[in-house]
Amino acid sequence: MIDRRALYVAVPLAALALAACGEEATNPPTQPAPPVVTPEAAAPPPSAPPEAGAALPGSGPASFVGRWAADVAWCSNTTGAEQPIEITTTRFEGYENSCAIDRIDETAGDYQAALTCQAEGMTTRERVRLAVQGDSLRLTWPDRDGAVVLLTRCGAGLPPSQAR
Repeated sequence: MIDRRALYVAVPLAALALAACGEEATNPPTQPAPPVVTPEAAAPPPSAPPEAGAALPGSGPASFVGRWAADVAWCSNTTGAEQPIEITTTRFEGYENSCAIDRIDETAGDYQAALTCQAEGMTTRERVRLAVQGDSLRLTWPDRDGAVVLLTRCGAGLPPSQAR
């Protein structure tokens, strides 16, 4: 007959012995895995070729980045047609349209951007010239018969804590 006290000791010892059988320890699910140490992992990330220059979205000075409105009173609006547009180094977002900046080139005193836009279920491609002078932005649309839009930077003249 088997002594029950011996079973209470033998079963946990057997479980511990089996758990120690593996050659590699596995990190618990709440702990990060150890870093991969290879020459490839230690190498710096590749950089863009020098000839790419300002042709890549997001490169070059970002004087045009920000929120802009045709009327400063629109700067606090978040809905409707009378709200600011928002420009980043890669996006051009406005009322009922959203554009990716596919290419941007710095020229003498301004930027030339190629956009791919989604508006009301349609995709269009167009160009825009962005010229910033202080807190004013002049958009010139060559593909819209040279139409010009003048905008003011939202938060212009306000302390940074109040500028939005």
